[in-house]
Amino acid sequence: MNIPQSSFPRVVIIGGGFAGLAAAKGLEKSELQVVLIDKHNYHTFQPLLYQVATGGLEPDSIAFPLRKLFNDLDNFYFRLAEVVKINPDEKVIKTTIGDVDYDELIIATGSTTNFFGNSQIQKHVMEMKSIPQSLNIRSLILENFEEALLTSSIQERNALMNFVIVGGGPTGVELAGALAEMKKGILPKDYPDLDIRQMQINIIQSSDCLLKGMSAEASEKAEDFLISLGVNIWKNLRVLEYDGKIVKTNGTDHFRAETVIWAAGVQGELIEGLDTNCIVERGSRIKVNEYNQVLNYENIYAIGDVAFLASDKNPNGLPMMAQPALQQGKMVAKNILAKLSNKPQKPFVYKDKGSMATIGRNKAVVDLPHWKFQGVFAWFVWMFVHLLSLVGFRNKIIVFFNWLYNYIRFDRENRLIIRPFKRVLKK
Repeated sequence: MNIPQSSFPRVVIIGGGFAGLAAAKGLEKSELQVVLIDKHNYHTFQPLLYQVATGGLEPDSIAFPLRKLFNDLDNFYFRLAEVVKINPDEKVIKTTIGDVDYDELIIATGSTTNFFGNSQIQKHVMEMKSIPQSLNIRSLILENFEEALLTSSIQERNALMNFVIVGGGPTGVELAGALAEMKKGILPKDYPDLDIRQMQINIIQSSDCLLKGMSAEASEKAEDFLISLGVNIWKNLRVLEYDGKIVKTNGTDHFRAETVIWAAGVQGELIEGLDTNCIVERGSRIKVNEYNQVLNYENIYAIGDVAFLASDKNPNGLPMMAQPALQQGKMVAKNILAKLSNKPQKPFVYKDKGSMATIGRNKAVVDLPHWKFQGVFAWFVWMFVHLLSLVGFRNKIIVFFNWLYNYIRFDRENRLIIRPFKRVLKK
């Protein structure tokens, strides 16, 4: 890897997401050699991926170069690579560009899409966990409408204009709202020779409510907002099969759709090498103690989505969201510094700052610890929080002016097919 040897202890961080960056920032002024490894050279602000997929934002407005975050530090190194294995006995990690040893290791690999073992579905649906995947969705949406113009088959045209979103969590709800706004104000202008009223947006949710982790008020209001936008909501329904053409469920309802977007769940992105006793099968997460140390490994920490930290309040682990990841990253940095200074580590205590979701223009739901509200004010709060959370001043400015322009003109000018995408049906 061409990383110089140092008299300082070496801390290796795997992953440049919210958790990994928080840990790296917490260690940046210490007498340590910090090595950050990621398979991308940029940090992605994942909460806004759906806006890239629906033409609201360009990808570079929600991404930030990892090197730029730390380029003024002398003892910080970034390497573009994928970690394939951890060797805890030798304190070495194996990557696609070579091996590197560590004194302290932080696993912050985040999460990946959870298909719950259904490989048949995985072959044909669209994922939205990365910028390239969001661009694929954007291209596919627009290509479907271009193709709908050309076909003489009503059945095929309707399938091209039928969108199925599997999962009624924040990602599914926000994506459905964005598609509904496109249907209302943008697509009729772009495709005047298509009857856009035939476009269908469906959310399929396996439970009896949307936004299951939020309050009943938020769930009910989000459903009301979506229905007012013309979104079809199917609750207590599970997708069993999708062959690229037909969505089959456990009920009598089936859907003919060319675009199915999977937002039904995530699981931790594991790396080979840890004892299997440390892995929680449900959700593929790594068990950690109150200091975020991997069980039975004193020098290995896991934080963010990949970490499973159970408590009386959260028996199923912390929610796989940005806030727990940021808080864990900051605390792990402090604990590593304390440990290397022979001081006691402090147990991690998650402070729930609330959750929120936007359903579209002037429509959002916000759950704070002591206050719950919905509507226009919630929408402004949602925008303010997300703007502040973006990495990089330039990104904040670009996103703000994009939102302002879109609000005034009711337009999304990033509906571009930059790189054509067409799903290949697999057997």
